[in-house]
Amino acid sequence: MSIYQKNKLFVKNIYKSFDEILVVDNVSIELKENEFVSLLGPSGSGKSTIFNIISGLVKPDEGEVLIEDVDFTGKSGRVSYMYQKDLLLSWKKIIDNVALPLVIKGIKKKEAREMVKKYFEIFGLEGFEYKYPFQLSGGMRQRAALMRTYMFSEDIILLDEPFGGLDAITKGRMQSWLLDVLKTLNASILFITHDIDEAIFLSDRIYILSERPAQIKAEIKVDIPRPRNNDIVTTSRFNEIKKNIMEML
Repeated sequence: MSIYQKNKLFVKNIYKSFDEILVVDNVSIELKENEFVSLLGPSGSGKSTIFNIISGLVKPDEGEVLIEDVDFTGKSGRVSYMYQKDLLLSWKKIIDNVALPLVIKGIKKKEAREMVKKYFEIFGLEGFEYKYPFQLSGGMRQRAALMRTYMFSEDIILLDEPFGGLDAITKGRMQSWLLDVLKTLNASILFITHDIDEAIFLSDRIYILSERPAQIKAEIKVDIPRPRNNDIVTTSRFNEIKKNIMEML
């Protein structure tokens, strides 16, 4: 993911208020092809509002959302969006949960099932196609949720603290798993977190957000080579970046 070909997403000077309370204050964000970018900031700082604007669920008061130079401000259906909770449908088998975005787009259930089958191995869920969500661990449910998200839009994926509800050991494993699976997928990722270590470990760049109203305080380039493993958290460069970020927050 070190070679970027073009801009996928450009959030340009967006503002948003709710009930006369300013939540997002002149925020601009860029996401390039095959890049992993994190938004790092305190809880309640407006990160999720920014995601809702990018996904078209909320329209900004001012500003634009450009995807591959096309204006998608206030238009939904272009990017995929995964929340912290997996939101899998308990009454549907995993294969039907992950195929749901295709069915919604008008593809017949049988064909949709066939289209998603090849991804079960990539996402580490081979053999669990016909299980129900309650039969999977928390980490596996998050994998299924990410796979469903990917099926909606393969090129731009918004992840809103997807590992925030997991225990520390599972969370670490999921972070390493995500980096591994992204080697296979041609996807650009925008990731929300308030975990500094997570942001550094996963990202190519990090936007540091202020307290509400959200403003971009800094943009940090994570110049740590890929592939990465858990050993990087003890390196001097990792801790230099972490110290720099902590001084800003």
